[in-house]
Formats: sequence, structure tokens, C-alpha cells
Amino acid sequence: MKLAKAAALSTLAVAAWAQVNMGEQKPEASLPFTMTTVANFKLPWRVAFLPDGRMLVTEKVGPVWLVSAKGEKIQIENSPAVYYQGQNGMHGIFLSPHYATDKNLYLTYAEPGEYGGGLALARTKLNATATTAKFENFEVLWRQMPKGKGGQEGAQIAFSPDGKFLFLAVGDRQRMTPAQDPDQPEGKVLRLTLDGKPAPDNPYTGKSGAATISLIDPPRDTEAAKTAKEVSTYTFPGGNQTPAETWASGFRTPYGLAFSPTGELWEVEHGPAGGDELNLVQRGKNYGWPLVSYGKNYNGVAIPSHDTRPEFVKPVIYWVPVIAPGNLMFYKGKKTFPQWDGNGLISGLGSKSLIRVIFDGKGGAKTAERWDVGKRIRDVEQGPDGSLWMLEDADPGALIHVTPKP
Repeated sequence: MKLAKAAALSTLAVAAWAQVNMGEQKPEASLPFTMTTVANFKLPWRVAFLPDGRMLVTEKVGPVWLVSAKGEKIQIENSPAVYYQGQNGMHGIFLSPHYATDKNLYLTYAEPGEYGGGLALARTKLNATATTAKFENFEVLWRQMPKGKGGQEGAQIAFSPDGKFLFLAVGDRQRMTPAQDPDQPEGKVLRLTLDGKPAPDNPYTGKSGAATISLIDPPRDTEAAKTAKEVSTYTFPGGNQTPAETWASGFRTPYGLAFSPTGELWEVEHGPAGGDELNLVQRGKNYGWPLVSYGKNYNGVAIPSHDTRPEFVKPVIYWVPVIAPGNLMFYKGKKTFPQWDGNGLISGLGSKSLIRVIFDGKGGAKTAERWDVGKRIRDVEQGPDGSLWMLEDADPGALIHVTPKP
């Protein structure tokens, strides 16, 4: 009897970490934290903390701001020009893993071109006083080519735990097919050196790509595509440029990218009509977009699910209906919210939510609470004292300080 009971408990433990749809999860009845608006911005996108406690806040429309914990704002001079349209614009700002010695900052943004724009990765330094701030020694390290139109740049950075490499999430820009084209960066997670070069031991170093895919829809996931239902085949012969930057492929809108405390790389992305995903990003793996999804095309045409194509990696968690994730971060430390140490937090746009995720350190994850915060949350980050700071996706959009309720 005891053995049977133990076996049953073991089965339940395994099942708790199995892949699951969390789209129907209900919000908690109350919030365990207080939300205080400190400042407002025009479509804020990302926040990063300097060692002195001040924040760097990007606005999608272009400016970058130096902000105190009290909400005092200084616009940073010498910010680059951006291609601002739809989901394109100024995106992320990130401190170098060696900031204490090199003082480097990294920016991701849509760089203007003759037609549209393209994702750019740049490095710079901040010269700041109590009343002024400007970028210096600005250099673009990597550019998405060719440029063009279409949204969803991705544009998130995660530095490897050893501080040697930079992982860059590149969205498919609603073009669909490039996510499976090995010679294009769209729909990929790239692994670069801190200078923006392909890491020397990436899985596709020295190889040229080739692929043929068939889609039920034209190659653009846009309004014009909503009425089309024909099957189209696209062949990518390979060899046009090196895919040596690519670490993993088949992503749609990778807005969240972060390393867990145990060294796993996790990504969260928007699906089409349904099918948001949380993925464990692994070397050389393909995550299937646009060939598979737990969502469907905007015109209602079904997309084969991951269950039909075992060669593609399934998401660990997916959401139908969607949460529209804004970012993913891992809470670290015993300050302020000690019960969340090692847990992930996902911000929600359409769902106006904050979601806590528990990871087992072995490739498994499950959601804990889902809190309805009443605002579209683009970003959530941890401050030096362990409190949280959130950015509201709106114009004006609030910078919100999150502290525990007494």
C-alpha cells in the first residue's frame, strides 16, 4: 500500500512539470504588493539599473532617460535615430556583465534605412553628472540586413553566466518565412561575442544553410494575409551569407530572454492568434515557427501543432488564450521578496498581468500566481534593494515601483 501511494505521488510530481496550457489560469483574488507610479514616459520599453541606483529607461519613440528613484528625469544626449513605426523603435538598454570595469552599455533599436529599418545592436558609454547625461564612444556592433518594414524586432539581450557571450533575440518581423531560412537572422536567437561577432563555437559555424518549407498562408503575417488560404512553398538554397551567428531558430516574437540562476536560457514570445510560448533555448534546436504553433493564423486557418512535428522543440508552457508577454526576468536574492528567490516573472501586455513561474533547474517550469495589475506591462525588472520596477505600455506609460504590502 505504501509503495503504491509513493508511486502515485511520484507520478503526480512528474505530471506537475509536464507541458501545459496556462491560458485559462485565473488571476489571484488580491495583490501581495503595492504599486506606486513614480514617473511617466511616452511608450516606455525597457529599464536598467546603474550601480548608483539610478535607472536608464528607453522610450519606443526614441529618447533614453536617466531617472532617479524619485522620478527625476534627464534626457540622455546623443541617442541614435530610430525607425519608429508599429512595434519598431528604441528597444532595450543593458549593462555589460563587466560594467564595473568597462562601463559599457548595450542598446538595441530599429535603425532607419532607405526603406523601413532593421534591428541594430550598439555599444556605448554614459557620461553623466547630477544634471546632465550623454552617450559617448557610440558604435554599432551588429545590423540586421537587409532592412525593411514589419514589426516585432525582438531585440532582447541576455549575457552568458560566464560573461563572455551575448545572446540576441531577433523577431521574425511578421515576415514568417525567414524564421526557417538559415541564412537570415530573423526568427533566431544569436550568440555573439561582446564585440558583436559570431561566437567561435556556434552550432552552424562553417556551414551554409538550405531549407524548403510549405505554409498555409502567404509569407507575411499581416492584415493583407487574413483572407488567403493557399499552400505556398518556399525554398532557401543557402550559401548567401553565413549562419554562424545562429544559436537556435524558429521563433516568432522573442520579447523575453534571460538566464536562470542554474544557467538555463529561457525565452518567452507571442504566438499569432493564441499560442504564446515559454521555451528552453538549446544549442542548435528549432522551435518550429511558422510551421507549427498552438495558435492559429489571424485569418482563422489552423497551423499544425507541435504534437504533429516531433523534430521541433515544444514550448515548456504555452498560453491559449494569450497573455501577450512583455518580458521575462529572474528574481535573485533574499531582499524584499525572498519567497521569489530563483523564480521567473513574466510581464503581460494584453493580459495586464504579472505571472510568477517556478523552474526546476532541469528544463521544467510551471506557473504559480497570476496577478491582474490593471495595466499593460511591457517590462519588469529588479532594483538594487530587491523591489520591482515595471513599465506600462501606454502613452503616457507609468514607471511603477512595486513593494510588498505590510
